[in-house]
Amino acid sequence: MVSAVLRMMGNISVSTLTCPKLPLKEIKKMIYSKPPRNKIGAAQSFFVMSVFAAAMLTPAAWILHHLPEYRQRSRQSPKT
Repeated sequence: MVSAVLRMMGNISVSTLTCPKLPLKEIKKMIYSKPPRNKIGAAQSFFVMSVFAAAMLTPAAWILHHLPEYRQRSRQSPKT
């Protein structure tokens, strides 16, 4: 499947993509060995993780809380 997609792309051959003949350029990584400029405390980390967890879990909790109402709506006959 992948080779068919690559063939449809045109002038790029499969062998060029799998084993290039020219050496690849080395990419300079952005790695810093210094300590961070601004330290984040435990309270800030806890607050941010709590907000993130609440933002992720609130919609799911809302749906699970209202699940009986949704089931009753689906059992009622649709109004026409």
